[in-house]
Order: sequence, then C-alpha cells, then structure tokens
Amino acid sequence: EYNVADTKVAALKGINIAFRKNEFVSILGPSGCGKTTTLNIIGGLDKYTSGDLIISNRSTKEFTDRDWDIYRNHRIGFIFQSYNLIPHQTILGNVELALTISGLSKKERVEKAKKALDRVGLKGQYNKKPNQLSGGQCQRVAIARALVNEPEILLADEPTGALDTVTSIQIMDLIQEISKEKLVIMVTHNPDLANKYSTRIIQLLDGKVIEDSNPYSEEEEKKEYQNQTIKEEDIKKEK
Repeated sequence: EYNVADTKVAALKGINIAFRKNEFVSILGPSGCGKTTTLNIIGGLDKYTSGDLIISNRSTKEFTDRDWDIYRNHRIGFIFQSYNLIPHQTILGNVELALTISGLSKKERVEKAKKALDRVGLKGQYNKKPNQLSGGQCQRVAIARALVNEPEILLADEPTGALDTVTSIQIMDLIQEISKEKLVIMVTHNPDLANKYSTRIIQLLDGKVIEDSNPYSEEEEKKEYQNQTIKEEDIKKEK
C-alpha cells in the first residue's frame, strides 16, 4: 500500500508468485496495475506492507539492513528504461562503480568491468562517455553494469522502452541469452516482445495476477529444493 495524500492506495492485492532459478519471466499489464511495484519488492527497493518475500527458503522478515544491502548489491542486477548512467564518467567507470563496495582491488574491478562490457558487445569502447553512444549502446552499458557483480536475478523495467525496433531486438536477444543462466524478470507493456522471448508470462490487472502461462508449482519447488540440498551435501562430502 502507498500513502497518497490522506488515502491508502493498494498497488498489489495479495499476489502469490514463485520463480524458478532459470527462466525468462515477462510481467505484462496496463499502467498502474502493479508491475513496477512487483519488481521493486523483488529487488528490495520497496518494502511490502504485509505478506512476505522469501529468497532461497529464507524469509526477508529476518533480514537486517546489511542483509538487504548484500542482496541488492550481489544477488540482484537492475536494468531500467532510462539507463541511469553517470554522464561525466566513462562507460568503464560507470560499470566499475557497481563494484566499489565489493572489496576488490582497482585492478580487479577494471578487469571485471571490461569483461562485462566485452560480453555486451562494447569491447574497446571503454573510454567513451555516455553522450558518445547510441541509446542501444547505453542500454548495453546498463546491462554490463547489472551483470558485473554476477547476480543470480536480473530485473528489467521496460528495458527497450526508449529504443527503436531494430535495437530493441538486439537488446532482447542479449537479455534472452543471459536468461539461460539466470532468472530474468522483465516488466513490459509490449506483448509481442513478451511472447517472442519469454518462457513465462504473468499478467497483472489492478494489483492482482489474472494469468500465469507457466506457474511454478509447490511440488516442482519442493523437488528443486531437495535436488539443491543433495547437490550441496555432495559438494561438502567432496571437500
């Protein structure tokens, strides 16, 4: 719930969603249906009024401020429609900035930032400033910045909203490639993009889930958790 003047506005109304470790989820719906609020709660940018957010079987009700910081900085990567790059910094500097609290040396930070930029197709352009790049290239920098900490989850809020059709396809191809090894959750107004690239589409209306094309069942979740536990035990034994 948000407080607006003297009234409370319920942006989300009792939604219940579970996500797999690897899938490309698109959240669709009209403006004001709760898409960005959902994304912000998953990313720890907004706090839920009631209910819970459970991450790797741990309730975030137990999270301290430090836990939230670690989660936002190391487990989540954000991509926004407006890129949010620092204009006076080089693109290398913009990506490296995401590593400043990682405890890495300057050399390691630069190395990781270059690797992330190489991955998104910007090799050798490290010293350019954002105003020397096209919109699509700026969004690639934003994706590199989101990936540089090697997060488990990538959250994208209208990542192609400011781009032309050809560039949008290039960016979506890149995000789809990333989704093979991470959970990608994307908010979009564009059903064509969602249908073409997603493995799962969740439709919201007035703060409620009205459709989920590939829900993650409790049975599937339990099985995944058991498999993960077995893997962890095997790793411990090997050590």
